[in-house]
Amino acid sequence: MLKRLAANGLWLAACLPDAVRWRVAQRNVAEAQRKLLFSYLRQNRATVFGQRHGFASIHSIAEYQARVPLTTYDDYVRNISAVSAGQTNVLTREPVLLLEPTSGSTAATKLIPYTATLRNEFQRALAAWLADLYWHEPRLFGGQAYWSVSPVTQRNARTDGGVSIGFEDDSEYLSRWQRGLAQAVMAVPACVRLIEDIETFRYVTLLFLLRSRALTLISVWNPTFLTLLVARLPEWREALIADLARGTLTPPQPLPPDLFNQLRASLRADVRRAQEVQTAFQTSKTTADLHARLWPRLRVVSCWADAQAAPYAAELANLFPQARVQSKGLLATEGFVSFPLWQHTGAALAYRSHFFEFIPATGEATPRLAHELEQGQSYSVVITTGGGLYRYQLHDLIEVTGHVGACPLLRFRGKTALVSDWFGEKLNEQHVAQALNELMTRLSLSSLLGRFTMLACETEASPPAYTLFIETDATDANDSLLETLGRELETALQENFHYRYCRSLGQLGALRVFRIRGNAAAGYLARCQAQGQRAGDIKPVLLHRRAGWSQVFEGELIDARHDTD
Repeated sequence: MLKRLAANGLWLAACLPDAVRWRVAQRNVAEAQRKLLFSYLRQNRATVFGQRHGFASIHSIAEYQARVPLTTYDDYVRNISAVSAGQTNVLTREPVLLLEPTSGSTAATKLIPYTATLRNEFQRALAAWLADLYWHEPRLFGGQAYWSVSPVTQRNARTDGGVSIGFEDDSEYLSRWQRGLAQAVMAVPACVRLIEDIETFRYVTLLFLLRSRALTLISVWNPTFLTLLVARLPEWREALIADLARGTLTPPQPLPPDLFNQLRASLRADVRRAQEVQTAFQTSKTTADLHARLWPRLRVVSCWADAQAAPYAAELANLFPQARVQSKGLLATEGFVSFPLWQHTGAALAYRSHFFEFIPATGEATPRLAHELEQGQSYSVVITTGGGLYRYQLHDLIEVTGHVGACPLLRFRGKTALVSDWFGEKLNEQHVAQALNELMTRLSLSSLLGRFTMLACETEASPPAYTLFIETDATDANDSLLETLGRELETALQENFHYRYCRSLGQLGALRVFRIRGNAAAGYLARCQAQGQRAGDIKPVLLHRRAGWSQVFEGELIDARHDTD
């Protein structure tokens, strides 16, 4: 307990300076944003990008907006290729520490440059959030935390120019000394991320979580990550209890000897805790009751809880009635947009982290600045960061729910571009269209290109899975050919880093194919109208962000006997 109190206390002390600066700067958000922008222009004026856009002679925000157009990832492809090859001084003066993968549109995966400045920008927002969290929930001081230790899907990857690809540890967002403090209160060792088999990863994670009587905070990204994790408790109950009692480690699959020994060294026989867990299983009447008995001191579960994640966050709230589910706000690989505050609806803009612009959803062409946002209005987010992205469009739609001081409070509403993102997979319609067109041509299915075709996630399936709905009969394409199309489209979608990751975690099942018989367009129009769309506004889309289409169309699922796990 004393060790946890000391580590958590030091952690809060480390966060306080940035939290105080964020509070003080609320008095003049406009000035804080102006200073941040001009620090970027000053630092990077001699870069390739800075010279091309005349950073050295920009003296106002209006001049910056006139010189630098709104950008998307496609505008950076050549620059990032140069960075990948080892070239320096391209987008930023300081070196690129690594390239972090995320999903793309024309390319399945984008590589986002990370610098020390960008990492510091993430830390500023994280510090303000944690200080607020610990201040309002002081019981966290005496407890342990579980911070989304994500299994590593690709280790030691580098570009041809020697630049690292991807964080190997979620805690790399923190500084070295912050990581040391964090590890002192972690319920699950960071090395668990090195376990490649997902079921073994879950077993070991659960074993360490069950060891913790003092678990007070859980922080994950997608709520389904945690839902799928605790769903394995009943099946592994006896093995987990036996390992707890003996201090042993008997996962479903063997671990590499060095990793096994590292994890085994953290375990001690704990007969008392094993008996507590056994009693919890024997006396609990519901799953929620079980979780409350296993982790009675749990106070906060932090996860995505807005837009499409909302129903899954609500499920977590039911599974962990002893804890408060707090929305994470809006974070992207490219930048940290907002973080939650305990006593406010909506998440606070991280205005000390990046320079922000907001494009009104009403269609108004002139972007608004942070201090110009109006409550009740919606905007898409544009960021300029210390990682070398300038006027970069995130395609995230936010609604302003209010203000704390002069700082706007935001709620994530969804994507402005056609992106389907139920579990963090971030599928982009442009990438899906390109992959499907190439496959249909190669498989001699070009005759189907003019037919009704749509990809959507069927969330009622177990596990949820993307389904390709296609209007055809056996004379156009037999089942075997459609199975081949589905299998190869699944492979193409796994070129998307985030989709592949969701598949590896079991949050998504393999892609399925549904043969539509009858008039697909009529069923599509009827469903859209039933959901409130005007007939004249309904447009066909290749990638749909709603679920439940298996109950709309007449037809059947093709027996897809493929699985690319």
